Amino acid sequence: MDQEAFGHLLAAQNAAGTTGDILELGSYLGRSAVLLGDHLRPGQRLTVCDLFDSEAGDADNAAEMTMSYRASLTRSGFEANYLAFHPELPTIVQAPTSVLADGRVPDGSCRFVHIDASHLYEHVAGDIEVARRALSGNGLVVLDDYRSEHTPGVSAAVWQAVFTGGLRPVLLTPMKFYGMWGDPEPVRRVLLARDWRAEGFTVDEDTIAGAPVLRLNNALRPAARRSGARRLLLDLLPPVATRSVRRALGALRTWRRPGAQRA
Repeated sequence: MDQEAFGHLLAAQNAAGTTGDILELGSYLGRSAVLLGDHLRPGQRLTVCDLFDSEAGDADNAAEMTMSYRASLTRSGFEANYLAFHPELPTIVQAPTSVLADGRVPDGSCRFVHIDASHLYEHVAGDIEVARRALSGNGLVVLDDYRSEHTPGVSAAVWQAVFTGGLRPVLLTPMKFYGMWGDPEPVRRVLLARDWRAEGFTVDEDTIAGAPVLRLNNALRPAARRSGARRLLLDLLPPVATRSVRRALGALRTWRRPGAQRA
């Protein structure tokens, strides 16, 4: 759903004639960067900042890198993935995202900033400040992992920015927070103009400290109904036999699928 939300908001910016660059803090292997690159217009620049396979500048960040990313995160992997979809690479800053506080991204130059770098509170708070300075008045910031149980530092930095830093929520999904420091009402209208429900999503409206915010989620699919005979069989069999029956039924469904490989 975030792929759809990114595309919808970026396309709406282009349709409205909104100008500005795009910035990504934390790119991993390039999936979101590829999508951001799809929406660049002539004269606009995508800048990505990530440590990739460089060493982290502090012990806590190094520990997080080692635990989660070190084995797979390489600049060569990012570049190969990006070039599979685009003819040239974005501007790459291989360094801690804190270096962007030096002004190399001009104030007010960006229309969209995606933050998915460190999960440590101090780093995320700094990344949010980089985004605030980089964004134009109607620009959007998107933050990943704002509500995951293993990333409390992101949650703390995001809600601190909301309640003390003027960041205004626009859209919440299970994984990402969308907000801005400008007037969110035009973006709300853009989001509500799309029939998300027809595409299998739910859209709800909530309020945070009196300000409206939209919530986007996947629609729940009804559970598959079992036949009466199958329910009785699974209820009566001992647990070990029940598991065997479930595995056999699952294998049969896979075998019957169109295009499934046959032994």
